[in-house]
Amino acid sequence: MTYAPGARVRARSADPDHHTRVPRYVRGHVGEIVEVEGEWPLPDDQARGITPPRVEHVYAVRFPARDLWGAGTHSVVVDLWESYLEEVAP
Repeated sequence: MTYAPGARVRARSADPDHHTRVPRYVRGHVGEIVEVEGEWPLPDDQARGITPPRVEHVYAVRFPARDLWGAGTHSVVVDLWESYLEEVAP
């Protein structure tokens, strides 16, 4: 699935026993796709020596700071690979 800018997504809350580029502070939180940044090799696979690594879409995802930390009027934008995300119903 390819997400379009404006789509609401949730960062998966999984806590794998291997390398992941999903910051713990966004896991389980809902954000909005800001931009599709192209396709890139999945760093989880590269760190685990999986050759060739999967190539996935990478997205800039915006999260309201108040949702992450309970305060703040700003947003936090995190680059996340597609397998780190799940769709949120409108």
